[in-house]
Amino acid sequence: MRFDRGSLALYANDASNFRQVPIGVVIPKTLDDVVAAHRVCSSFQAPVLSRGGGTSLSGETVNYAVVLDHSKYLTGIGEVDVAAKTVLCENGVINEDLNRETGKHGLVFGPDPSSHSRCTIGGNVGNNSCGIHSVQAQLYGPGPRTSDNVEALEVVTYDGERFWVGVGEEQHLGEIIAAGGRKGEIYAKLRDLRDRYADRIRNGFPSVTEVPRRVSGYNLDELLPEKGFNVARALVGTEGTCVTVLRAELKLTPAMLHRTTVVVGYDELPHAADETGEIVEKWRPIGLEVLDRQLIDDQQELAINTGDLDQLPHRDGQAWLLVQFGADTPGDSERQARKFVDWLIHRKRYGQDRVLISRSVEEGGSSEHLWTIRESGLGATAFTRGRDHWPGWEDSAVPPSRTGDYVRALRGLMDSHGLNGAMYGHLAQGCIHSRIDFDLRTREGVLAYRRFMEDAADLVTSYGGSLSGEHGDGQQRAELLDKQYGAELVQAMREFKLIWDPGARMNPGKVVDAYRLDENLKLGPGYNPPRPETAFAYQKDGGDFAHATLRCVGVGKCRVPHAEQTMCPSFQVTREEKHTTRGRARLLFEMLQGEVITDGWQSREVADALDLCLACKGCTNDCPVNVDMPTYKAEFRHHHYRSWRRWRSRHAYAFGFIDQAARLAVRVPELVNAVTQTPGLARLAKLAAGIDRKRPLPEFAPMTLQEWFTRRGGTKNPHGRPVVLFPDTFNNHLHTDVGVACVEAIEAAGWRVIMPEGHLCCGRPLYDYGFLTAAERYLRRVLDGLREYVREDIPVVGMEPSCLAVFKDELPKMLPHDDDARRLVKNAYHFAEFFTAFDVPPPRVTGRALLWGHCHHRATGGLDPEQHLLERAGLEVEKLTGGCCGLAGSWGFESGKYDISLGCGEQALLPAVRNADEDTLIVANGFSCKTQIADAGTGRTALHTGQVLAGRGGPKPAPPLRRRIARTVLPVTAAALAGAAGLRALRR
Repeated sequence: MRFDRGSLALYANDASNFRQVPIGVVIPKTLDDVVAAHRVCSSFQAPVLSRGGGTSLSGETVNYAVVLDHSKYLTGIGEVDVAAKTVLCENGVINEDLNRETGKHGLVFGPDPSSHSRCTIGGNVGNNSCGIHSVQAQLYGPGPRTSDNVEALEVVTYDGERFWVGVGEEQHLGEIIAAGGRKGEIYAKLRDLRDRYADRIRNGFPSVTEVPRRVSGYNLDELLPEKGFNVARALVGTEGTCVTVLRAELKLTPAMLHRTTVVVGYDELPHAADETGEIVEKWRPIGLEVLDRQLIDDQQELAINTGDLDQLPHRDGQAWLLVQFGADTPGDSERQARKFVDWLIHRKRYGQDRVLISRSVEEGGSSEHLWTIRESGLGATAFTRGRDHWPGWEDSAVPPSRTGDYVRALRGLMDSHGLNGAMYGHLAQGCIHSRIDFDLRTREGVLAYRRFMEDAADLVTSYGGSLSGEHGDGQQRAELLDKQYGAELVQAMREFKLIWDPGARMNPGKVVDAYRLDENLKLGPGYNPPRPETAFAYQKDGGDFAHATLRCVGVGKCRVPHAEQTMCPSFQVTREEKHTTRGRARLLFEMLQGEVITDGWQSREVADALDLCLACKGCTNDCPVNVDMPTYKAEFRHHHYRSWRRWRSRHAYAFGFIDQAARLAVRVPELVNAVTQTPGLARLAKLAAGIDRKRPLPEFAPMTLQEWFTRRGGTKNPHGRPVVLFPDTFNNHLHTDVGVACVEAIEAAGWRVIMPEGHLCCGRPLYDYGFLTAAERYLRRVLDGLREYVREDIPVVGMEPSCLAVFKDELPKMLPHDDDARRLVKNAYHFAEFFTAFDVPPPRVTGRALLWGHCHHRATGGLDPEQHLLERAGLEVEKLTGGCCGLAGSWGFESGKYDISLGCGEQALLPAVRNADEDTLIVANGFSCKTQIADAGTGRTALHTGQVLAGRGGPKPAPPLRRRIARTVLPVTAAALAGAAGLRALRR
């Protein structure tokens, strides 16, 4: 039970336009906890809101209530009944996790929204979700909506009564009522309600065949005698306003996991919409979605899914249909797809240039990548064309036969209101998504937003459609339900709610008796947060840090609990909202708002949430709106510690200025290593530097890379084409053998290696601890050292991915108007990127390799060049993706972080290394990645790409030990090094 300011701030927002600060937050560990929480709230008459992934777009998952977050612990999945095609699960189970389990038996839960990788079954039930494959569920299973796929629900009422409700209970209705109790009382009132409104319900509720995506309002038609008095299905889509669902028995659909996608290009979207009915009827695909030109242009502007966008046929078209065929046996889906293509070409007379066939992974293809274009829609359309785009009318649905005309009319309505937004979505079932550039910051803008919403509601109802096609009503569209159903049926819905919740304390103000669509706005005419001076430029946000904190749109991709992507490593271990990119961004937003979090840059709540941010940069690549949490973290810490009253922790000085400590250590590396590798002394050194006692300390190299390079006489190719090899702190002072190998690998191709002299450091660790004033000095020193080279367009190659990433990422944010900085950005290359960009031939290497990419490498170039280079060299490469090694520079060294650090590594990297064959090379360029592999007891040593190309590592130079000892003060310990670095920082 959490009533702290940080928790209130975290749960004040979802993915909608609305913001409501809750009373408190409860994270139940068991279903009994959920029941107990309801009873406590009931005794105090406190409102209750149940929440899963918090990705709702209509405001139904924020409220002035006690929020119950079911997603962390309530994730149990029961046995799959293959014969009955059903499964029982708890409400916090993630949609995709459920389908992974049922998929083992050739069955899936049909509704799978684009947020399927993180949304919960409880959320599916609450919203009556549909999803990309709801057409599969309609054609081959029970039906398109979650309500069609529910067999029974275990529920708890506001006052804590717990019981099961089912479907087809009409014939047992008398027995249930006679049994009495709370359930009998409710069923009796539901029967009376049904009987009073039966004729009106029959006339006012279109069938699922007429409007497959009718999810607005309550499903009162499920109570009709001819339907069977399906109480469970009537409760689906009530958005937590009647009961809280504990468990669900779900109906399953044949999985059809062998899939082939046909992409068809059209000159206009309405033309594509006109043909969907015939395609569905004749060819029975399992998925049929549309993309419009604006969505494609938006993704190209943001440079996301670029490789997938290049595959689209009819490149000058205005719309594309993604038509997916599925089968349970290999080859069948592709045969269906090819027959469909033949039909398009010969019957419809489409040219081959308008059609693309792409197979699924199971059949040696990658059609799933094409679907990422569609699933990226919501985030990709949020901040483009210099405008902010918002939900509101993102979910309307009409009879599929009328979709083409509706799309034309909707586009005309948007034009008449001066609004713009991409269109995409579920054409097979008449549902259109659009994120629109509403002005939600001015009084006139909000009034215009209301006028459009009212006109759009009139438009969709004139087509016999539904205000919502899967996102629900919440607060966004509930006020307009009279237009769809009329006042009498809305009154019936009100009575339905009060039967379950007489005091109207379950998620009040949503669906019925709702808040207005223009109140509780996150922005609104009064939005005017402070605009503090910042160290970074925030060019994508117009230099506005407040807009940067607003960038998160709440889709929750950072909540994916498995290592399918890099972000968010700490969430993958803790499953806590505050350890997501979304949670941290929302806390920073609230910090500027100043209502819940009132102490600004000094906020302890924000500091705590950022403490477990690994600054892995995963969000800069994986987040659909490119929330840049490492930059926000550095900015916050910069301001947080500027007050004289705040001191950074010991490890901040020890690691932030590791380059300075390394400069001292390499004068007597043997002595320092003796201290750091001797148990008793090592423990004291760790204590002094704030290092976790479980973490082994790295050893310093006996000679720096720069010294080795000088002692051997410089470059071996004096007449070759020049290239600068940047001597980063890690490979200069700790892993010199890596640096030697990189020099030799480049020289083997005939290039002349330039090794900058003197002390140069990119300052990578400084950002993690907010030493941004010092970081800027480090960057200017680097520019001084490299200026003559970058002005001649000589490539600068980085061996350590995190250091090279500073040049690609932090440098232009810190010095946006420095021409030499821009030149360095242009000429900076990761090691393998240099080989591929300049077509440098690698030496021949044979064998197999497991390739792991440093997180900063993935975010600033990706691993494709690395894989390409190693394959050119002759290796068979398996590229391992997802998660983070968990060390993340110095983060995993910090006291108290060791267990979480290893937990991050166990998500993907460490198990893969342990399972790799002994003769498989482990390739990892990052210092932290290699260190984690060594520290975690895998028994393997990771190699840098340069070491692989140079024959598994270069020579380790021997130092002139006596001369070093003679010229250096002997009693130097690791604690003194850390202290010296700290004192230097303080003086600065």
